[in-house]
Amino acid sequence: MTSTHDTDRPTDPRPQQTSDRPTDPTPERTTAPAATTATATATATTTPPESNPATDTFVAHRDLLFTVAYEMLGSAADAEDVLQETWLRWTGVDLAQVRDQRAYLVRITTRQALNRLRTVRRRREAYVGQWLPEPLLTTPDVAEDVELTESVSMAMMLVLETLTPTERAVFVLREVFEVGYDEIAAAVDKTPAAVRQIAHRARKHVDARRPRTTVSAREARAAVDSFRRALETRDPQDFLDLLAPDIVLVSDGGGIKRAALRPVVGAEKVTRFYLGGTLKADVTVTTEPTVVNGAPALAIHLDGELDGVMAMRVENGLISGLYYVRNPEKLSHVMAATALTLR
Repeated sequence: MTSTHDTDRPTDPRPQQTSDRPTDPTPERTTAPAATTATATATATTTPPESNPATDTFVAHRDLLFTVAYEMLGSAADAEDVLQETWLRWTGVDLAQVRDQRAYLVRITTRQALNRLRTVRRRREAYVGQWLPEPLLTTPDVAEDVELTESVSMAMMLVLETLTPTERAVFVLREVFEVGYDEIAAAVDKTPAAVRQIAHRARKHVDARRPRTTVSAREARAAVDSFRRALETRDPQDFLDLLAPDIVLVSDGGGIKRAALRPVVGAEKVTRFYLGGTLKADVTVTTEPTVVNGAPALAIHLDGELDGVMAMRVENGLISGLYYVRNPEKLSHVMAATALTLR
């Protein structure tokens, strides 16, 4: 009987190359076809090979597969690697034997993402300072999809980080993409009964930690505009007027740029952190409104160069969470929009 307890810690630090179909041959290494939409230029730069059924199906579901991988990993770079591995396996599949090609692709992607997640968790344990998900410049349709916006928000992605790899996979597939228990069981190599228990445990865990309220895009934009003015005026009272008393600031410099090694908690401490550190008097600060992970955010420039991206969590009209990604290795996907989808 399959255990419902997670035992996801591998001894090999490299990604495990598990087979999605035991009888499938190892495919020749080829490059995964790119998304064909203009908005997906941030997620691929390769030219699709000559059209064929396998390629057409992969391209048709590419945005979905990327979204699944990104929500499981919190990293666009790792999600792209997962899609490459998915493509390699897909090219070796006998399509005549596949009843539901979309479900099969999601299954391969989930397995590859699980392998990658178990490996990157070890890297993240040695990460310098706080780790934040890689921000994505998203298309307008993402902001219009409330469920998608919530699932890829910085706040939710950080909650997902507290799950075990299998719990995260089950939660993402069930709660975000509404995949059936039998199909999830096939993807994570558990029994349907075990998957139901894992889903219940993960749901309870997430519900205890997810943002308490949902705000409209208009409220979020208003908070972003207020924070933008505070950054430009550098008036301490402007910060204190818009920050929740128990606000939490998480900044990610990756050991490359200056950032707080631990979360900064409290409106006064957050204000001092910015006015006394990041926003030094001899630095010219400019800000630009943007949309990151489906929500209003700010691109912050110091002396004319992009310094980082600030995402926010807003509750009851006040900013209760600030997520500042300064690590330059995580800013490559804020230059061009990435297409995400739940379908």
